[in-house]
Amino acid sequence: MTTAVTPDTATTGPEGPTPAEVTPPERRVRIRQVTREGALTLAGAAGGALGLVWVLYERVLPFTGALGFWVSWYVAFLLLYAAMAGLQWDPLAVRDRVAWVALGAAGLLSCAAVFDVVGYVLYRGWLAVRHVNFFTDSMAFAGPLSPLTKGGALHAMIGSLEQIGLATLFAVPLGVAAALFMAEVGGSWARPVRTVVTAMTALPDVIAGLFIFALAILTLGMQQSGLAASLALAVTMMPIVARASEVVIRIVPGTLREASYALGASQWRTAWNVILPTARAGLATAIVLAMARGIGETAPVLLTAGFTKELNLNPVHGPQVSLPLYIFNYAHTEAVNQNIVERAFGAGFTLAVVVLVLFTAARLLGGRTPGELTRRQRRRITREAAGG
Repeated sequence: MTTAVTPDTATTGPEGPTPAEVTPPERRVRIRQVTREGALTLAGAAGGALGLVWVLYERVLPFTGALGFWVSWYVAFLLLYAAMAGLQWDPLAVRDRVAWVALGAAGLLSCAAVFDVVGYVLYRGWLAVRHVNFFTDSMAFAGPLSPLTKGGALHAMIGSLEQIGLATLFAVPLGVAAALFMAEVGGSWARPVRTVVTAMTALPDVIAGLFIFALAILTLGMQQSGLAASLALAVTMMPIVARASEVVIRIVPGTLREASYALGASQWRTAWNVILPTARAGLATAIVLAMARGIGETAPVLLTAGFTKELNLNPVHGPQVSLPLYIFNYAHTEAVNQNIVERAFGAGFTLAVVVLVLFTAARLLGGRTPGELTRRQRRRITREAAGG
């Protein structure tokens, strides 16, 4: 009888298993493992760069300013970290760690700059935003010398919401249609349309306000109102929606288009029932980003919205102020009364919070790839499969 020895069978001799028959234990590789050496190297490079830049920037060289200080620290930090990492790891690991630290430090500095701006605006406007009337009253019955317990920015908040809503209503269909034309239809007109959209993206925002002011107000006789301001904002938002939507539409898998055409669907039906639903998350991100850009614009509404201290719920008739215009008119009146400046900074903090909320919503909406199912959709499919 012949006995077959399998690879899993361990043959032991008089002195135990031979080295060739011992299976080495499997090691689990962790790419983002944080070690004590890595943490100490990072902390040492950060502290050394901070001390070196402080001595050179503040004591030796005739430089001043927080921006230059932190930029110099960032460069010195990367150089010191690369030098310290080169003494410990191989060149490939050094490049990987330096790239990771550079991106992480840049992100932290960017977040710190954002929080510093928001914190400073809140500090300057805290005396205004701590009163409830700032969010519930307008300036209709408050003057420059009125205390902070009287008057607020309700009319500017409602004006901003109405104007950005109308601008989104105008800009989104045009922007998505332009994106579909450039990405799906193409042809000889695709390049000129893309050139115009790119040029509109690079134009100063004040050009949009001047265009609407010259066309709608001076030529067509439209009065300064929230509708005119929304048209100016739509001119600013439309190229942003078009460019971002084109990128999202282009990354939709081509197999979905081919499957739709194979079933006999037309190009219009494919775009409406296949491409747009698949790219829904990316399109929502593009729209929210355009809204965040438009709601903080001052130049387009400066010549088109007018200014009023009263609450105007009708965007078609009469001047309608927005939060950026409210800030612009009150921020430089410190010589008149400090309370006016406090209200301006309070409106600035409110606007910053709104923009941060919109960008957060854009990040959450854009977290999925085109065609990826949400948790709710996956649970529904699982229930249907279990029930079937």
